[in-house]
Amino acid sequence: MADSEDQPGAGTPPSNPEAEPRPETGLTEPHIYDETPYSSGEWSSSGSTEVRPTSDVVVTVEPEASVVTPVAPPPAAPPSASPPARPPKPPDPPDEGDEEEGMAKMSFLDHLEELRSRLLYAIGGIGVAFVLCLLFSNQLYLLVSEPATYALKKIGVDPPVLVQISPMDVFQIVWMKLPILAAVFVSSPWILYQVWAFIAPGLYKKERRLAVPFVLSSAGLFILGGLFAYFIAFRYGLEFLLGIGLELNIRPYISVTEYFDLFVDVMLGVGIVFEIPVLLFLLTLIRVASPAFLVRHSRYAILAIVFLAAIITPTGDVFNLALFATPMIILFYIGILASYVLVLRREKRKFPWGRILRWLVTIILVLALIALITGKYYGYNFVAHWPYFVR
Repeated sequence: MADSEDQPGAGTPPSNPEAEPRPETGLTEPHIYDETPYSSGEWSSSGSTEVRPTSDVVVTVEPEASVVTPVAPPPAAPPSASPPARPPKPPDPPDEGDEEEGMAKMSFLDHLEELRSRLLYAIGGIGVAFVLCLLFSNQLYLLVSEPATYALKKIGVDPPVLVQISPMDVFQIVWMKLPILAAVFVSSPWILYQVWAFIAPGLYKKERRLAVPFVLSSAGLFILGGLFAYFIAFRYGLEFLLGIGLELNIRPYISVTEYFDLFVDVMLGVGIVFEIPVLLFLLTLIRVASPAFLVRHSRYAILAIVFLAAIITPTGDVFNLALFATPMIILFYIGILASYVLVLRREKRKFPWGRILRWLVTIILVLALIALITGKYYGYNFVAHWPYFVR
């Protein structure tokens, strides 16, 4: 034993080329079945108890206790567990998604192309209506000349006819200008539909559903304006104009060209003016104006209406000016009412029909009472022609 302890290198394991590193300490460990015998007093550096046969003694070495803190692995999710559900999406603001749905986004060139196509469609509709109206040109001329005939008869001119100055007058008017004018009125629903189709891509989806009411109301108001001009405004305005010179021994001779030009100006002017409610409705629809704004600035609108009526009125007297301006002012307030209904519908409020009906009934009763009093004490009565309530 003493000899073995005094030997140099005692207690150090011999090197082994087949040694493997241990993962815990980084030391090498010889194979168990290594054929190289250990000398007495040699020990294994593996840290475990091993017994090696030697010629002298058996040495038992106990390893030092090493403290290893185990790290518990994270608990595995059960195989049947599903991933946590996503939180519910917050609801969209009311009507905002529906309104923005379907709104078209177009570039400037796309707008120009759309405008070009709508103009071509409108012109094509006028062309088809022109061919149809050309087949009834003679009957149309008799209708156009009837206000002049009526006015000449009222002032005592016999025969009540128009005068042709140039050889081309009748051809240009009867076969060219008159069918075009009639075609514009006949195709007005188609033209107004093209106007709506041009502005519809910039509207919300639920606002595009107003296409049919827009076309019917705008076309109806345009035709109604033409009828008002034909049966009332132009007829009695012409009678006033032609009767001015009778006291001065001036006999009226009306050129067919001058008469037709005046007829076109009055018909188209009054027809366009009757579109005031539609214009105010569109301004409210695209959020350019509001009913409160229109009411607040109504005084300026009335001034502009009177100025416009003075331009399109065939005479300069106050009677004909009021004859043109009064319906325009009424139409302006009808447009405000339509805008107010649109705003109520947009805000999901109800229209106060009960209050409006009570006011209408009150106004009708007051007018009826005034008519009864004037008829009983001042001799006024109703007749079948304008102004319908005369003495």
